[in-house]
Amino acid sequence: MQSIIPLLEKAQLATLSVKSLEDSSKQALLRRLAVRLADNSEAIIRENKKDLDRMADSDPKKDRLLLNTARIAALAESLEDIARLPDPANQVLSEKKLDNGLLVRKLSVPLGVVGVIYESRPNVTVDVAALCIRSGNACVLRGGTDAFDTNTILVRLIRETLKEFGVAEDAVVLLPADRALITEMLTAVKYIDIIIPRGSQQLIDHVREHSRVPVIETGAGVCHTYVESTADLDKAVRIVTNAKVSRPSVCNALDTVIVDRAVAGPFLTQLSPSLSAYNVEVFADEQAFPILAAAGYPQLQHAQPEDFGREFLDFKCSVKVVNNAEEALEHIRTFSSRHSEAIVSRNEALSERFLREVDAAAVYVNASTRFTDGGVFGLGAEIGISTQKLHARGPFALEKLVTEKWVVYGDGQVR
Repeated sequence: MQSIIPLLEKAQLATLSVKSLEDSSKQALLRRLAVRLADNSEAIIRENKKDLDRMADSDPKKDRLLLNTARIAALAESLEDIARLPDPANQVLSEKKLDNGLLVRKLSVPLGVVGVIYESRPNVTVDVAALCIRSGNACVLRGGTDAFDTNTILVRLIRETLKEFGVAEDAVVLLPADRALITEMLTAVKYIDIIIPRGSQQLIDHVREHSRVPVIETGAGVCHTYVESTADLDKAVRIVTNAKVSRPSVCNALDTVIVDRAVAGPFLTQLSPSLSAYNVEVFADEQAFPILAAAGYPQLQHAQPEDFGREFLDFKCSVKVVNNAEEALEHIRTFSSRHSEAIVSRNEALSERFLREVDAAAVYVNASTRFTDGGVFGLGAEIGISTQKLHARGPFALEKLVTEKWVVYGDGQVR
């Protein structure tokens, strides 16, 4: 394909169709799509297998790519959840009458055309399309080559549902996976209103550096859990283990354990069998290494400088021993991607300081970073976790897929 501009033009025209859809129709459309996904589970799994067969078993993205019956059912349930959420568009945010008789209203309105560039995760295809439809936006999706067959069948089912409800099918467009066309997408200021990259730090950096379309960054999570000297070590072991192993390929999974020297011995010794049970490879600094070696930890490596500030996306993590909270906070300031950070502590004053000083989208006391998620926070599905500060921060969900518009009613007033 030589140019994606014809596809972008169609998406822009489709915004007129989707934003005029009644709220009840949007809800019914998403519920119908949920049924369609469930009814086509076998076909989706067949197409997904084609993508899986092309990916090496050792690739940490393979878990993100996998769709099975349970995950398709979860996608369908997510559509039901989105349908139940209030429409964020067309709300009157403020209203006032001026002395000259003008009635001035501020409304929430759809963004327009939302462009999303993402890797591996076909659930993003369904989540983004549903969130955009619910908020009256069109979306242009550029998934990776690794999920192309899966994305193709999912978008076909979405477009069939749009057509069934009399909505322009081009309200959801899947672009070719040709990398040469990404630049055209990033510079299509006439047709795309916002670009959202979701994936590796390399992808995010490329989009940020080359896009002329406004960008909201989501994705890369270098997440730390700091086990402070007063921590309940039983709780700390459960929290660290959950944050690392429950689903290591996602952005809110733990990457680095920071532990106070005062409790490093007992904590790491207690943590050792818990992580070893999942074959977690540990990259330990010079203070943590002998403790874990003495505990007989089998998957142990000496940490290198690049193992800190690294998003592992796998059954791997690094360990850093610090002398005090000052060193822990400094380490997080240096290496955090500002996604999700946690402290395990019984010191309330220090915990409150951690919450104040750590600059991240989500900050936790005595809980796993794995909770950073739009659904968990009651926001429904999400496009991603925004790690920047303008427009959206944290779970970038339905409520943020709108902008503002001023409408003014007059009766011949002039200035």
